[in-house]
Amino acid sequence: MAERFGMAVGTAGKVVAARIFPGSDLLTSLEEICDKAGIKYGAVNCFGSFSCAGYMYLVPQEQAKVGAGYGDVIKRETPIEFLSGTGIITQTDAGKTELHFHGTMCDKFGTVFGGHIVKGTTKALTTVDVAIQEYCGVTMTRTYDEETDLTQVVVKEAE
Repeated sequence: MAERFGMAVGTAGKVVAARIFPGSDLLTSLEEICDKAGIKYGAVNCFGSFSCAGYMYLVPQEQAKVGAGYGDVIKRETPIEFLSGTGIITQTDAGKTELHFHGTMCDKFGTVFGGHIVKGTTKALTTVDVAIQEYCGVTMTRTYDEETDLTQVVVKEAE
């Protein structure tokens, strides 16, 4: 069986370096930085610390089309070391900036955990240092996917 994937080839655009200040929501801030910089598609890498975090990860779900789905939001209300975060900058069907973002974190014991970061639940403690790379010549739109019954990214070469 042939492998299946969607792809588009583009070029690198502008680079944005940023710092998210204490008390700011991670995903809301990243989306606002992208909007202010005029970036619709691209990649984000960052690290720092959180005062609290909310994340989800895949769990078995018999009723799901693919046999798995995101579980409940796990909330941690304690200082957290944010080891690494990576995501892609996309647009919704309605043309709104939306990140698909995952993070790796650890607690005061060095126990590592992480998953899909949930918007509105994750606040910077001291800082989140950010590097953003714009993608040009491609589109990345988050839209409902019938095959998986989930929202997925559709990539295309820009017209």
